[in-house]
Amino acid sequence: MNSKLRGILEQILLASFFFVGFLLVFEGDLQIPLFLQPIGRLHTLLLHFPIVLLLLAMFMEFFRFHDSFHKNNTYLQFTQWLILAGALSSGLTVIMGIFLAKEPGYGGGDLNWHRWLGVATYIFASLLYWIRSKEWYQSTMAKITSISMSLLLILVGHFGGNLTHGGNFVLEPLMKSQAVPLEEAVVFQNLVQPILEKKCVACHNPDKIKGELLLTDAKSIAKGGKTGPLFVAGKPELSLLIQRAHLSIDDKKHMPPIGKPQLSDDELQLLSWWVKEKASFTKKVVDLASDDSLRILSTKLLASASGPQLEEYDFQEADEKTIQKLSNEYRTIMLFAKDSPALSVNFFNKAQYKAPKLEKLKEIKEQIVTLSLAKMPVQNADLAFVKVFEHLHTLNLNFTDVTEVGLKELAGMKELMVLSLSGTKLKAAGLTSALKAIPNLKKAYVWDAGLSREDISYLQKQLRGIQVVGGFQDDGSNPLKLNPPQVKNPSTIFDEYIVAQLGHPIKGVEIRYTTDGSIPDSAKSPVFAGNLRLNQNTSIRARAFKPGWIGSDEASFDFYRGHFRPDSSVLLTPLNRVHQAAGAKTFFDGRLGSFNANSPAWANNWAGVRNNDLVLVSMFKQAIPLSSVELRIMVETQTGIFPPELVEVWGASVENQWKLLSKFKPVIPKENFPHTLPLIGTKFKASTVKYIKIVVKPLEKIPGWHPAKDKRALFLVDEMFFN
Repeated sequence: MNSKLRGILEQILLASFFFVGFLLVFEGDLQIPLFLQPIGRLHTLLLHFPIVLLLLAMFMEFFRFHDSFHKNNTYLQFTQWLILAGALSSGLTVIMGIFLAKEPGYGGGDLNWHRWLGVATYIFASLLYWIRSKEWYQSTMAKITSISMSLLLILVGHFGGNLTHGGNFVLEPLMKSQAVPLEEAVVFQNLVQPILEKKCVACHNPDKIKGELLLTDAKSIAKGGKTGPLFVAGKPELSLLIQRAHLSIDDKKHMPPIGKPQLSDDELQLLSWWVKEKASFTKKVVDLASDDSLRILSTKLLASASGPQLEEYDFQEADEKTIQKLSNEYRTIMLFAKDSPALSVNFFNKAQYKAPKLEKLKEIKEQIVTLSLAKMPVQNADLAFVKVFEHLHTLNLNFTDVTEVGLKELAGMKELMVLSLSGTKLKAAGLTSALKAIPNLKKAYVWDAGLSREDISYLQKQLRGIQVVGGFQDDGSNPLKLNPPQVKNPSTIFDEYIVAQLGHPIKGVEIRYTTDGSIPDSAKSPVFAGNLRLNQNTSIRARAFKPGWIGSDEASFDFYRGHFRPDSSVLLTPLNRVHQAAGAKTFFDGRLGSFNANSPAWANNWAGVRNNDLVLVSMFKQAIPLSSVELRIMVETQTGIFPPELVEVWGASVENQWKLLSKFKPVIPKENFPHTLPLIGTKFKASTVKYIKIVVKPLEKIPGWHPAKDKRALFLVDEMFFN
């Protein structure tokens, strides 16, 4: 080995002792200049280097005095060089760590442990390098030293990991919380806080307070951080928590930062609705209205968190060939749950149903746990065939011809727990004794089954231990609000014309609509009759009405005409890394993007550019008479998504002989502009072309009222329409 090089490195190691000591003594007075901050941030990149070097060196040091290695000069010198390199790199890492710790957002017990254990590692490694050549340094000392250094490295790594990932990062998979019953769940404690702990607390805890923001308790969350309050109760669109999460993922202010686990759509939606519901820290899920969006999503998330409660069965799984033989065009047989021998059977063809076909299921009678005969012409006598399914726990007889008389056939079915009888014709007196004869029945659905409110009340009193669900019965005193109409067209993009298809899940509803931008009402607006033919871009506003109900909220449906679809298209400039969608195919695939632009590319349809123009060339096999071009874009000013600065439309009948057909500058939104998906475009004198080139220039400077003023805006587009 080069003794001159080693001498130089030894001098550097000695000098680093004094420099590190100086930094530690005067750390409280240190002010790190801006140009040194990037060096401090290299700490997290370099720290793995000394850990690996020193762990390898300690492994070799442990066996240094073994007979096989004691006199092996190569082994000894290599170990010495490893320790020297580890000591030097750990010293450099300590220096970088001191620089990094001076940035705002670091503090607390974990930082102190990480700092001083890191310094101890550096000193220990340096001293080991100097003393290991002493005569008194023998086998026992080498082993003690190796083990001690390895433990020290593990500890310093542990506390460093806490700073990076949060305190429970290592043991989190083993610390799954117990499922919370819906009636006890608090929205913040059981839904919001777990999201923050999983996705945010790693950077916003007492040991790493990024932006002076703590997210570990309600008081700190309500207080906010350096940039102000985290949320404005009732106004998610003005809340920093929601704004930062909606930023483009490559924006440096996007939270969680790139490289960290991102919020799922459900999590982001829940946080938004929590803020919209005044961001209460004490409200329970059941305190919310049953049709409240926050309650519906909370219930879904709580159910998924608890995981499926799979029942254990003591019977064998059915033969696969038998299941295939019994499955046909009027009956499906499938597994009740993954890795379970239990089966679910569903009859669905009314014309094919006959009672003896139930008897054919005897081959799998032991495995059937759920059976649906809903809307089948089931008679009372048919239930004798059902009783043979000894492990049946759920039976659906909705809208069948059974009565309380036939239900006596189910007496003694020990495992039947759920019985659905909605839409049948029942009498309360006989039903009481029939249901009592089913020993372990837990729930019976009897809405719309010919029973009065008094009957339902009577059953609930008589059948203790059985939940009788009677459904909603309108007495006229508590009218319900209709949900909005729905569009039934597979796509709202059309070629020459389209017949709009609007519908509603409730029978007897009248849909009224407008196409002139006015709000539809129940008196003057035209009634939708199913014959509305559209041949141009149209926005339909619609509401649902029915006597005895409150009219629905308004629904808006946009129909777009794109008469000419190119035979091929190619992008001449790159798309933004996050918003790739399907490349050039995106603009003519008939798929419209949603408001969430940061969904994965496969789940959304937004293509975007920020740092360069978007240049698209489309080709047609036959020339077309082009007179207008329109683009459906996203505008969300809060997150830096703006209309473009300029759009140019070029045409050519011969390749590369371009002629400017039109150009236009969309209106740039002002402050507090709502989140919209507008159509921008231009009309011009018809030109016969075979090639079309669209050049879109993103906004060069975001307006001065915006927090990101003077930066380039993001431009997003999902469809282009040529007419």
